[in-house]
Amino acid sequence: MSAHEAVEALRELGLSNYEARVFVALHRLGSGSAQDVASTSDVPRSQVYGAADDLAARGLLEVVESSPKTYRPVSLERARAQLRERVEAQAERAFDNLETVSGDRGDTTDAGDVATLRGHEPIQDRAVGLVTEADDRVILVGTDAATLRDDLAEALTERAAAGVPVTVVTDDQSLAERFGDVDGLGVVVSSASGDDGYAGRTLLVDDDTVLLSVPTDDDGHEPFDEVAMWTAETRIGHILGRFVHAGMQSGLDDGDDVAGDRSVGDR
Repeated sequence: MSAHEAVEALRELGLSNYEARVFVALHRLGSGSAQDVASTSDVPRSQVYGAADDLAARGLLEVVESSPKTYRPVSLERARAQLRERVEAQAERAFDNLETVSGDRGDTTDAGDVATLRGHEPIQDRAVGLVTEADDRVILVGTDAATLRDDLAEALTERAAAGVPVTVVTDDQSLAERFGDVDGLGVVVSSASGDDGYAGRTLLVDDDTVLLSVPTDDDGHEPFDEVAMWTAETRIGHILGRFVHAGMQSGLDDGDDVAGDRSVGDR
C-alpha cells in the first residue's frame, strides 16, 4: 500500500486529512519535529502542530518535550487497537441514537414497493429474511455451495421442516448431497441454472414475493459484486412469481434430475 492509500484508509477511519498525513509521515520518520513532518507530509508546518495535538489526544502519538518539540507515533498494533475502539464506540453511539429516534417499526415494505439492494451480503441477508417468512413454498434458483451462506441454508431447512415445500435449482451436484436427507426439500440439478443459463439468482417465496439478483460486470467500475431487486406481497411480485414457477415446472418436465422428495409443483 502506498502512502497515499494509507492516508485515504486512515481518513475512512475518522482521521482528518492533516492528521492522517502527519501520522503516516511519523511512521516513515520514526520520530521528528514539526519541520521534519512538514517536509515529509506536505502539510504546512503551522498545521502540523494542531494535527499532532489531535493525534496525541487520540492516543496515536507521543509528544517529546525537547527543543524543538518532537513527535513519535505509537506502534501500529497500538494504533490499530485505538482506532478500532473508537470506530466501535462511534458505531454503538450512532445506533443507540437511531433506535431512540426511529422506534421499533420492524423491517417492512409498503404494498407495491419494488426495492433494490447492492452487494452480496445485504442480498443474502434479505433472502434469509424472506425465506424465514415463507408460508406456502420457497423456490431458490441459481445458487451453489460457494455462494449459499449457512444461515440461508438453515432457513431453507427450517421452512422445509415446518411443512413448507422448498425447491433449490442448481447446477451444483454437491447441494443435492447436502440437502439429500432433508424432508420436504427438493434439489433440481439443472445446467440451466449455471453461468450459461440464468444470469443470477432468483428467489420465489409463496406466490407474490420475489428477489432477483445478477452479478455486476468484472471491469472493476462497479463498487458492488452483485445487485438485486425484490418485492414482497405485491402485484408485480405475483406476476413475476408465476413466470418463475412456470419456468421451474418447464425445467422439471424437460427431465432435470431431482433430489429429495418434493417437486416444484407440490403444494
